[in-house]
Amino acid sequence: MTGEIPRRRRWSARSTGTGRRSSPLRAFLHTETGSARVLLAAAVVALVWVNLDESSYESLWGSTFSVELGSWRVSHDLRYWVNSGLMTFFFLVIGLEVRRDFDLGELRERRRLMLPLLAGIGGILAPIAIYLAFNAGKPTAMGWGVVMATDTALALGMLAVLGPRFSDRLRNFLLTVAVVDDLIVIVVLAIAYPEHPSPTALFVAAGIFALVLLIRAAGVRWGPGYLLLGVAAWLAVSESGVDPVVVGLVMGLLTFAYVPARTELRQAADRFRLFREQPSPQLASSVRAGLAAALSPNDRLQHIYHPWASYLIVPLFALANVGVVVDGDLLARAVTSPVTLGVLFAYMVGKPAGIVIASMLVARLSQNRFRAPVGWAAIIGVGTVSGIGFTIALLIATHALHGPALDEAKVGILVATVAASLTTWLVFRLAARLAPARRARALLGAAEGIIDLMVPVDPDRDHIRGPREAPVTVVEYADFECPYCGQAEPAVRELLTDFTSIRYVWRHLPLTEVHPNAQVAAEAAEAAGEQGAFWEMHDLLLANQGELRPADLLRYAERLDLDLDRFREHLAARRGAARIAEDVDSADLSGVSGTPSFFVNGRRHHGPYNIEALSAAVTSAFASARLRPEDGREPGYRREDGPERPDAEPGS
Repeated sequence: MTGEIPRRRRWSARSTGTGRRSSPLRAFLHTETGSARVLLAAAVVALVWVNLDESSYESLWGSTFSVELGSWRVSHDLRYWVNSGLMTFFFLVIGLEVRRDFDLGELRERRRLMLPLLAGIGGILAPIAIYLAFNAGKPTAMGWGVVMATDTALALGMLAVLGPRFSDRLRNFLLTVAVVDDLIVIVVLAIAYPEHPSPTALFVAAGIFALVLLIRAAGVRWGPGYLLLGVAAWLAVSESGVDPVVVGLVMGLLTFAYVPARTELRQAADRFRLFREQPSPQLASSVRAGLAAALSPNDRLQHIYHPWASYLIVPLFALANVGVVVDGDLLARAVTSPVTLGVLFAYMVGKPAGIVIASMLVARLSQNRFRAPVGWAAIIGVGTVSGIGFTIALLIATHALHGPALDEAKVGILVATVAASLTTWLVFRLAARLAPARRARALLGAAEGIIDLMVPVDPDRDHIRGPREAPVTVVEYADFECPYCGQAEPAVRELLTDFTSIRYVWRHLPLTEVHPNAQVAAEAAEAAGEQGAFWEMHDLLLANQGELRPADLLRYAERLDLDLDRFREHLAARRGAARIAEDVDSADLSGVSGTPSFFVNGRRHHGPYNIEALSAAVTSAFASARLRPEDGREPGYRREDGPERPDAEPGS
């Protein structure tokens, strides 16, 4: 790039023809970790409130709320409407995230489901066995379901605070194990703890779900219709005696996720251009419909319900259920209570032991065909943080236990939450004291991640900056006229300066429907590349994105002392068009719909494109590369004012 590099600033926008698309997983994790503070605050408020004025607390949550329509009437107390009504939306969000992971995430390779599935089952069976060992032969044995689940929101929040900051693999592994827990818990809740079961109502609910499948298969995308069917299913399941939160999970699992196709984005952009020329209510509706059609129903529903579930519904649930009067009598009972001790040891010992032992057995018996995407220290950390049962544990406790036993279970759940957080902090604190190579292996393991870049880098074809055999490769699909690509360029330059042993690859993705000069600019770069000046032309084009007309391109070629006749001939014959089309095809294969799109060692980079985010992704990739150095030696590191960075030969 010529001229002074602009001062970097934070951004995360990108050109797609319709706007910005952020990472659903990162948005999910960010919302969960942010809402953990609200959840903890609600729990503290509930404890203080009930201990200051128990009568007002119970009076509020025990008050009756009814819905009547003619002779038909549904009446429950306020706590039920929160626990089984609003929490349905929480389980809807969990179902949506599970479906997204199956369609687009780690679990789209079905073999990767085996280990987290069995680890999740191990993390359920071991706590149940410990709880039953304390409560065998007692009426409180019915509370075995309390120790099954992990509070996904709070566990992710604690992991964000206590765990390593650079490992998305670790968070994804925890999310998968926790979701397995949640799925099994819902089934157990429906089967083991029904109240006055009604087979007729269950049959009606099954018919409604079958109808949902039929209209979805027919391609119907009318949101209000699905909402009405969901409400009908909720009422039917509620009448059946099964906790109706299962409806939210099922509806989420039935909601497909997919990456917007560039054809749909192009159609949305065309509709917007028509609206700019003829602004009218009809065209405005058409634009909204086009934008909605470009996104999967999964994306749209998560965008609507996830913040509400995390910041309002789950904290409201904690406010309604955590309240327990803590006095000397309760504490004296809790110290010797088989319920409290069973819950505490189940979460503190059973959860981590079950997850770790199951993970080790699966890897060993499959001869490492099925292995965790993280190292042994991270598996232990996932096991300990999974001991945070909180929200789901309280939900099961309200169904399984009553009276003093329920209060004793709440004490065990609260103490286990604090103890699990402290143990997780200790695990990652000890891991941080290991030598760099051992720490990387302990946290990241040796499992290969999913490769999102479908067409691998070819050093003899691709445009590369940096060492051709560098341990970390950053690929960018970009458009010379895209303003966000121009904004990302200073971050890329700084990345190449900070990390001297990475190779950077530029691939063309001209979005001609919104950037009319992008194609000819890409062809000009290829024409310059024929004369060995691709990167010089690349820098000039990004530095002058507002001046990409043919006359401007000739001026840049002259400034670079290129053979102007060869340059003109190359442009006139469009000899670079086939090469650019190959890049576009490779972008389609990799699911790229907008620019800039980055891949780090073949893995799609989501989130902002500032130097902080890209550096974190590259640092994680170097940590993984240290485990499997292709040339038999590990890349060196130098200590700077931040994370460890690789130190090797300078790039070109």
